[in-house]
Amino acid sequence: MVETLRQDGISGPHDFAPAVALKDEIRRHIWLSMGRDPAKPNRHACFMGLAYSVRDRLIDRWIRTQRSQYDTLSKRVYFLSLEFLPGRFLMNYLISLQMVEEARQAVEEMGFDLDELEEEEWDAGLGNGGLGRLASCYMDSLACLDYPAYGYGIRYDYGIFHQTIENGWQREQCDNWARKGTPWEIRRGEYLTPVRFYGRTEIYTDAAGRECFRWVDGEVVMAMACDILVPGFGDQFVTNMRLWRAKSSREFNLDEFNQGDYIGAVEAKVQSETISSVLYPSDEMEQGRELRLKQQYFFVAATLADIVRRYQKLNRDFSEFSDFVAIQLNDTHPAIAIPELMRLLMDEEGLSWKKAWSVCEKTFAYTNHTVLPEALETWPVDLLRRLLPRHTDIIFEINRRFLEGLKSPRSKDDGLAGRVSLIAEGVGQRVRMAHLAIVGSHTVNGVAALHSRILKKDLFRDFNTIFPGRLTNVTNGITPRRWLAQANPALSRLINDAIGSEWITNLEQLRKLEPLAEDADFRRRWIKTKRDNKKRLARYILRKIGLGVDPDTLFSVQVKRIHEYKRQLLNVLHVITLYHRIRANPDAPVVPRTVIFAGKAAPAYHQAKRIIKLINAVAAKTNSDPDIQGKLRVLFLPNYCVSQAEKIIPAADLSEQISTAGMEASGTGNMKMSLNGALTIGTLDGANVEIMEEVGKENIFIFGLTADEVVALRGSGYRPRDYYDSDAELRQVLDSIIRGDFSPDEPLLFAPIVETLLQQGDYYMLLADYRAYVNTQEAVGKLFLDRNEWAKKSILNTARMGKFSSDRSVKEYADRIWNLKPLPEIG
Repeated sequence: MVETLRQDGISGPHDFAPAVALKDEIRRHIWLSMGRDPAKPNRHACFMGLAYSVRDRLIDRWIRTQRSQYDTLSKRVYFLSLEFLPGRFLMNYLISLQMVEEARQAVEEMGFDLDELEEEEWDAGLGNGGLGRLASCYMDSLACLDYPAYGYGIRYDYGIFHQTIENGWQREQCDNWARKGTPWEIRRGEYLTPVRFYGRTEIYTDAAGRECFRWVDGEVVMAMACDILVPGFGDQFVTNMRLWRAKSSREFNLDEFNQGDYIGAVEAKVQSETISSVLYPSDEMEQGRELRLKQQYFFVAATLADIVRRYQKLNRDFSEFSDFVAIQLNDTHPAIAIPELMRLLMDEEGLSWKKAWSVCEKTFAYTNHTVLPEALETWPVDLLRRLLPRHTDIIFEINRRFLEGLKSPRSKDDGLAGRVSLIAEGVGQRVRMAHLAIVGSHTVNGVAALHSRILKKDLFRDFNTIFPGRLTNVTNGITPRRWLAQANPALSRLINDAIGSEWITNLEQLRKLEPLAEDADFRRRWIKTKRDNKKRLARYILRKIGLGVDPDTLFSVQVKRIHEYKRQLLNVLHVITLYHRIRANPDAPVVPRTVIFAGKAAPAYHQAKRIIKLINAVAAKTNSDPDIQGKLRVLFLPNYCVSQAEKIIPAADLSEQISTAGMEASGTGNMKMSLNGALTIGTLDGANVEIMEEVGKENIFIFGLTADEVVALRGSGYRPRDYYDSDAELRQVLDSIIRGDFSPDEPLLFAPIVETLLQQGDYYMLLADYRAYVNTQEAVGKLFLDRNEWAKKSILNTARMGKFSSDRSVKEYADRIWNLKPLPEIG
C-alpha cells in the first residue's frame, strides 16, 4: 500500500510489510484516529484501532480494483436490494485478508482477546432476514470471483427492531446499531444526489418540434453515498456496497428560526431525513405506506443517477448502455427502477420511447423471492401519482403498449389482459410491481427448482406463455467463508487438516470428506467438534436467558422469521406431544432433547407474536416440571441476528425446515445447517428438494404432503377437524391448549391459534402433516442414539453441500443472465 501511496505522491505513516507489527498500527489509530492514549486503551478502543488498521488495507485494494475496472472498460452488474444483512464485519474481513492469527497475536500482546473484541461490534442493522442475508452472500461471492459489481441499498439509522421477550411476549425496541459509530463506512459527503418527490409533469416542445416531458416542482431530498467495502478471499479484489442516506436539501429555514419558530425551522430537515431512518416502517397507516414507497424510489433514483454518471464517463451512446450495465432487481422493492430509467433516458437523454424501452428490457433482470400472493407488492395508484407523477404516467404507458401487443384476432382468452395487466382494478387501482418487473426485464428467476416450477406453472403462468424462456431458475446459495470458515472455526480446522483448505473457494472440494465418513477416528473427532460447539452455545444460552442446557441432548433448532407458513406452531405441537408422553409415563426411555427457537415476528403480525408467546409458555411449563428434567428442554432465544446465528448453527444436530410444501421459495438456513453437519427434518419445499437430491434420501428426514398434494387436498375440500377427531394425541395436544394448560391465568389466551386450525380451515395444513411429522421425529430420536451412524450422516451432509455455495449461484447469474466476465488479476 505504501508503494501505491508513494506513486501517487502521498506519504504513508507505516509500511504494511510483515516486519511492521500490527499492534503498532492499532496503537497509531488509537492515538491519531481516535484521540485516545494508546498506552491505556480499553476494549472498545482496541477494537476500533484494529478495525481502522484493517480498513486501511481494504481501501488500498479497493482503489486498485476501481482503477482496474475503468482500465478494462468492463461490464458491471449493479445489485439493487432494499436489504443487506451482512452481520459483523471484523472477523469476515480478517478471514478474507488471511490475517486472523496476526490479529489475534497483536491484540493478545496488548492484553485483549480477539473473540471478545469481536463482541464490541453490533450487527449492521441493514436488513431483516433471508432476503438481506442472501444479498450479502452474493456480494461476498461477487468479490471472491472478481466480478465487477456493486451492491446498492439504504444506509438505515435503525434496523428492523431489537427484539426482547417480556412475560413471553415479543417487544420491539429501536435497533440503534451505529450508536457508537462504525469504522467501516466511508461517507461521501462531498457528493450529494438530488431525489425529487411530488410535483407535476410538464409538457413542452423542444427545438426539433417534438413533444417532451419534464418533472417539476415538488420537494427535493439529497442522497449521500456511504460505501462499505466487500473484499474477495485471499486476493487483491475489493468491491463495495453503496448505501444511500437521506439528507435535507437545506439545513433549516432561517426566517422561521429568526421569528422564534424553532421547531418549524428544522421540521423539513427532519422529515426529509426520516427516509433512511428505519427499515420497513409500519405500513398499517397511510403515512407509513408513503414512507415505504419513498424509501424505494429514493434509493433507486440515487442509484440510477450514480450508474448513469459512471456510464457517461465512457463517452458511449446510450444505445450501448446494456453492453456495459446489468441491473439485478432483488425482489420487487427496486422495481420502480424500470420507469425511472425510462424517465432518465427519455426526459434527460432525449431517447425515443422505443429506444428507451429496448435499453430497459436488455438491462434489467428480476429475482422473485415468494409464491405468496399477499407478499407480491402492489401500490395504490393514487399514492403513486401523488408521490411520483411522471413515473405513474410512464407505468400506464408501459401497460398500454404491453396490453396492445397481446391483442390478436386468434386470441380466445378474454380474461388474459386483466390477469397480466400492470394495473389491478378494484375498489381502487393498484400497480402490480411484480408484473412491472416481469414486463420490464429480460430474465426473471426463481430461487429454487420447485419455486421456479411453481412460478411457471401457477403464479406467472400467463407470463411464461407470453414470454417463453424469460422465466428461469437460479437456486440460492450461501457463502462458505461466513457460514463455515467464520461461523465454525473448529470444524473448519478439522476439515482443513483432513482435505486442505481449497473448499473455502471451491465448496465442491468437500466431497473429499465422503470416504472419511467410514473412518472411526475421524468420526470421533467430528463428534467432539460438534459437542464443543454445543457447549459454546450452552454457555451463550446461559448468559443470555439464564437457562442451562445439556450439550449431550439432541439440539433441535428452528431459527427463522416467525410466520405461519414456516410452521413453528407444528414444532410446538410436537413439543407438547413429547411433554404429554413423558408426563404419562415418566419412567419410559426417551431421547433427551433441547428444542431451540429464535426469530422475529413483524410488529403488526399478531398471530405470529401469539405463537412466540405460546412457545415461551410451553417452555416455562416444560422447564419447571420436575418429571421432565433431563428429558426435554425448550427455549426461545431473543433478537435473532447474524451473529447469533453464527453461534446456533454450528451447534445444531437437527435442522427444522418444516414449511408447508410449495410456500417457501428456497430457504438458506437449511443450507447453512446442513453445511455445518446438521441433519434436516423437512418437507419437500423450497431448496429442501435439492438438498435431498444432493445428500441422499437416506441422510435426510423428509415427511408430509408434497406441493402438488397440498394443492390437490385444498381442491378436494380439506377438513382439518377430521384429523383432530381421528388422532387421539393430536386431540390431546389441542385440547390442552384450549383448556389453558399453558396459560392458567388466561385460559383463552391461545384460543385464536387453535381456531385458525379447527374453525378457519388450517390454511397451512399443520393437522394434515402432524402425524407424519411426529412419526418422523421418532425416527430422528432412534438414529440419534446411534452416535456413529448419526456422525456418518452428518459428515455426508457437509461433504455433499458443494452445490449450495453462493459462488455457484453467482456464476450462474453471470453466465446466463448478466453476460459478465471476471476482472483480470489485480496486481
